[in-house]
This record gives sequence, C-alpha cells and structure tokens, in this order.
Amino acid sequence: MKALVYEEYAPDDNFARILKIKELPDPTPKPNEVVFKVKFAGLNYDDIWAMRGRPIQIPMPHISGTDAAGEVIAVGNDVTTVKVGDRVVSHGNLSCRVCPACTDGREYDCRYRKIWGFQTGPLWGGFCEYVHLPEVNVVKIPENVSYEEAAAASMVLVTSWHMLVGRARIRPGQIVLIMGGTSGIGTFGIQIAKLYGCDVIATASPSKLDQCLKLGADFAVDHRKEDWHKEVFAITKNLAKEKGTNAGVDVIFEHIGGSHWNKELTLLKYGATLVTTGATIGYEVQTDLRHIFFKGVNVLGSTQGTRSELVDGLYWMSKGKIKSIIDSVYTFENAVEAHTKMLKGESVGKILLKPN
Repeated sequence: MKALVYEEYAPDDNFARILKIKELPDPTPKPNEVVFKVKFAGLNYDDIWAMRGRPIQIPMPHISGTDAAGEVIAVGNDVTTVKVGDRVVSHGNLSCRVCPACTDGREYDCRYRKIWGFQTGPLWGGFCEYVHLPEVNVVKIPENVSYEEAAAASMVLVTSWHMLVGRARIRPGQIVLIMGGTSGIGTFGIQIAKLYGCDVIATASPSKLDQCLKLGADFAVDHRKEDWHKEVFAITKNLAKEKGTNAGVDVIFEHIGGSHWNKELTLLKYGATLVTTGATIGYEVQTDLRHIFFKGVNVLGSTQGTRSELVDGLYWMSKGKIKSIIDSVYTFENAVEAHTKMLKGESVGKILLKPN
C-alpha cells in the first residue's frame, strides 16, 4: 500500500525534507481489529507537532493521521459489530478500556491513552491506503454523511462536543464565546452551541469573520485587535439588557492560549466556565488569579472525548443540524502544501488528504 511516511523530525517546519510516499505491506487484522480502505483523512495540528518532535517525541518511522474514513475490507475473527462493506470513521482515542477511568466512562483520562496517528507507531496512522484499528475505535458513518464529512469531523467534532456538552454542560440561553471560530474545532463549537440554543460570539481574523456568521454565530469579533475583549464585553452588555441578566460570558471555548488567556478570564461572569483544549499560539500564559477565585469561575481542561460522544455528534450531522466545513482536499503527493496551509492558518475548516 501507499503511505505518507517520515523518519526524522523537522523542527524548522521544512516538511518537504522529511515527508515521503512509500510502499508498505497491506495490514491484516488482529482478532479484534477492522481494516478499512481510506477514502479521506483529516489534518490536525498534532500532525505538525509530531513532525516537529515537540512537545513530545513520537515513534519513528511515522505515519500521521488521526481522522480517517473509509470502507471496511476485512475484520478479525472476534469482531461482531462491523462487517465488510461498512462505511466507518476512526475514533482516534486508544484507551485500555479496563482501568478505573475507562470503566467510569472517562476513556479520555485513561493513563494508557494514546492518540492514534500521533503517539502510535512505528508506521501506524491514517495517512495511508489501508488502516487497521480495534473494533471499538471505529464508528459507522450514517447513510447521509459522506466519507469527506466524516473524516473532517472525527477528532474535531468529538473534541468540541466533549468541551461544550461533556465538560462545560452548556444550557439554552447562555452566552458562549468561541475562540478561533473558523478552526476545525471552532466551526463545530459554533454549531454545537447554536444547536443548544445559546447566544454565540465567535472570534477570528478579519478575513474570516463572515464565515463565523455563516456558521451561525450571532456576533463575530476580530481577536487580533488589542482590545478585542472589550468589544466582546460590550456585546454581552447589550444581550444582558435584553435578557435582564448580568453582562459577561457564561462559557468560553478556548484552544488558543498565549496573550488571549487573561483577557478571556476578564470576560467571565460570576460562576462561569472556561474550557480549554489547546494552546496553538502559546502554552505559557499569565493568569490574574483574582479573576478565578473572586468570581468563583470554573477552569476546565478537556482533551478528545468518548466514542459515544462521537456517535452523538454524527447523529446530529445525519439530521442536518451540524455540518463539516471542508476547506480543501489534497492528494498525498501534495501533502507538504496541505500541512503548510494549515500551519499558516490560511484554512477555514478542515483540510483533507486522500491517497490518490
């Protein structure tokens, strides 16, 4: 089979130097595994981290790719819920399924957890023609959801759903701030918050503000402005007058970090929630603790989500209530261009790869 492989890191982001297309043996399923032919696979920022070799080093030689969708071509002898010909998408959270966290429904907290295509290997990820995964790590794609839409949804849909529904417990009528609204998780964050009947303020760069509004955001703010948070607070003051409530944000959907962090904290209402799943512009932040303890706010960490949360999200996609936003599709031969586009933040929604 054809696969996109690298055998060394590119800390300088010179992806062209390391990414190579190679021929590898086709996988055969273990008793509990499913093998499927990849139709499309989605890019994630952890693909960049893996090629840089930081914040963690990953197994070499390496095949990246956590989100893959395709048609099942073989199943192991112990597989009972999936059959040849089924359309499936990966759930990239590999966990032990027997530890206290897993059996408590918190597979994302499993101490043995690995992200498929990021921490796995050697040579085990979604950027190849055929992939193998445990039966529990594939989900059937509803009939009216395409391979492209499923591949674009997998990680970002379950991550967004877990952040807002699983962790922040959003409720109708709340004011929700979605940072980076045109990113992969941001596009789903906007839609999930609207599905739950929330007032949504999204942030993005100036050229992408209209995209946030098209996705359903009620307001869009340029977070590259120094005082963007003041504009957000002014919006909440107007909403508060209409609702007869206090100004401020009920839930902040955070995955940016850096210099935005403290400004986000100032926006939270008393008892409000900030849920964070990443820090694309910086891990090290300054925190004014008064914004946390004095207002009694909740700062929640979040990573990935459960298989059942992915099933829930795909259900709403099948009902037309949530949709994948696909920026572009590249072949393996153009993978360097695809990764560079993601690195530069030039995409709206997900970038996909396909084997040919």
